[in-house]
Amino acid sequence: MAKKLYRSRTDRKIWGVCGGVSKYFDVDPTIIRIIFVASVLCGTLGIWVYIIMAIIVPLEANEV
Repeated sequence: MAKKLYRSRTDRKIWGVCGGVSKYFDVDPTIIRIIFVASVLCGTLGIWVYIIMAIIVPLEANEV
């Protein structure tokens, strides 16, 4: 079964992009959030990538 990238429903602060990326790569979400904040401080590319991912990446399915 192939891994798929989804926005997280449970581990989210804004839209769940960092939580979903951390689940996909199996790393701590704090590390992904620090990388995101560093990219925002270096320029606006990080903000644009986050917004595009929030629009394109689907929300994970409900766990029943």
